[in-house]
Amino acid sequence: MLATPMSKTCARGWKLSGSQTLGGCLRLLTRSQRVSHENLRLRDKDYLEGVERWFMSQATGKAANTPVPPMFAPFRLRDMELPNRVVMSPMATYSAEDGLINDFHMVHYGSRALGGAGLIFTEAAAVTRDGRITPEDLGIWNDEQIEPLQRITRFITAQGAVAGIQLAHAGRKASTWRPWLGKHGSIPADQGGWTPWGPSKIPFDPQHTAPTPLDETQIQTVIQAFVDAARRALTAGFKVVEIHAAHGYLLHQFLSPLSNQRRDQYGGSFENRIRLTLEVTKAVREVWPEELPLFVRVSATDWVEDGWNPDETVELAKRLKTLGVDLIDVSSGGTAANAEIPVGPGYQTEFAGRVRNESGIATGTVGMITEPYQADTILRTGQADLILLARELLRDPYWPLHADDDLGGRKAVWPAQYQRATHRDQPIHESDLRD
Repeated sequence: MLATPMSKTCARGWKLSGSQTLGGCLRLLTRSQRVSHENLRLRDKDYLEGVERWFMSQATGKAANTPVPPMFAPFRLRDMELPNRVVMSPMATYSAEDGLINDFHMVHYGSRALGGAGLIFTEAAAVTRDGRITPEDLGIWNDEQIEPLQRITRFITAQGAVAGIQLAHAGRKASTWRPWLGKHGSIPADQGGWTPWGPSKIPFDPQHTAPTPLDETQIQTVIQAFVDAARRALTAGFKVVEIHAAHGYLLHQFLSPLSNQRRDQYGGSFENRIRLTLEVTKAVREVWPEELPLFVRVSATDWVEDGWNPDETVELAKRLKTLGVDLIDVSSGGTAANAEIPVGPGYQTEFAGRVRNESGIATGTVGMITEPYQADTILRTGQADLILLARELLRDPYWPLHADDDLGGRKAVWPAQYQRATHRDQPIHESDLRD
């Protein structure tokens, strides 16, 4: 929760007790959507700009004279500083061949870097060939995949953004069809599929092949694959690594009692189910440079009774923090095919807020965040530190630039080549792509 001496009044005539916080005030005013930020600016411009100055001072560690919408305040973790709080969430595009980046990916990620996002995550990169969701997944399991990735990171960096990569293993959800083909479940072996791995011999659903349970020697091989992938990611030029422990993929499968029914040290109790995620994280942190941040993506809940739950997520986050994780990327679901998820605007944000406030670690939030004022409210009220956009950035690669215009901040940095399309006083950046 964000606290400040300014928390005596919310707006003209709306009083708070001395124990209440600025975050609580803003929740009262805006989270209910009865008062939008746009409306609040009209009601009490001085108050809202005071909040913006305070947020900026917290972000930079020095007094802020100019009000800046929180989305466009910098964010620092270790020696890495993001120019703003907008992140392109990892999203599989199922467009690689043998795990290799191609021209589609270059344009796809490059356009979002031009569009103003501060951190650009590439899609989940499989740490092993048989850890791919589909045969067309991006990969980072061999050294030949490094050079094409360098082309992506070089372009992202040249636009003033930071390049991140998500390391993943699909586990029992591997060897499936690309989603737009209209085919569900596992690809047969005679059509290019393979038998997936998992914690237990429990398929995701009847259309998926039952996985082969990993033995403890094979588990160590998986851990080493994550380590090797992290080393390749560093060589490829990425500044952030995210370990994928969400959405029903391998690490999440070990976390959830719905998919993990092992009787060894990797199954049964909470301590045993979290063991693999902790071991992967510890091993990756040891090879990832001290000055660069490490993220972990988790599903806060399976949305199913007796599944992985928010209480366990909070406790896991505490453990991950002690291992040197810098931010928890909080999502939900993915393990249970029959889960009934109450999807709606910002439906996962409360989980990010709980992890942030109870675990004492920075969080990112994702899930039907579509409006600039919605994203700004999340940041202002201390529910998350970063806004991860997925579908909205597919719809509009330039969403951050448009959001800045909507918020009236004029703080987003535009490509110099596009200056004629914006305000004369808008910050611009001229990239230099020469070797």
